[in-house]
Amino acid sequence: MHLEEFAAPPPSDRASIVKPYALTHGTCECYDLKKTRAFYEEFLGLECVRHAPTGMVMRCGMKFHIVCLEVRDELRPCTIANHWGLDVGSKEEVDEAHRKLTELKDHYGVKTIMPVQNQHGVYSFYFEDMNHVWWEIEYYDGYLHDDFFEFGDRYTDTVLSS
Repeated sequence: MHLEEFAAPPPSDRASIVKPYALTHGTCECYDLKKTRAFYEEFLGLECVRHAPTGMVMRCGMKFHIVCLEVRDELRPCTIANHWGLDVGSKEEVDEAHRKLTELKDHYGVKTIMPVQNQHGVYSFYFEDMNHVWWEIEYYDGYLHDDFFEFGDRYTDTVLSS
């Protein structure tokens, strides 16, 4: 099976002004491209390609990619609410990733590792890498998150008050 078979066809009935056919990329920042690339390739298993003196792109199998830009001391840390998710094939793989990350934390300069837990329908943990980029390694017993869209809206538009 090819990854293209997992792609949802673009809705033909969109009333939007822009009619995109794919969400293609996002961005993150790093202090040091060489160290970041080593961690992303060696530990996270991402495919990385340096496309500019201060930039690289990374991906994991699909057409979506992340552009990583070396900004050194101009880096703006992210929060846990702004994170990237990586799905693995089992709960055991989540546990093994957590164990290995804890073991290699100092080697890769990882700042924070949260405990593994069941949350929002997945078995996962979050961690903050050397660039203050947050990641979630998760096992989701579903089908590539398509069911989020198959279920449709579960809530109406509401305003949260403080």
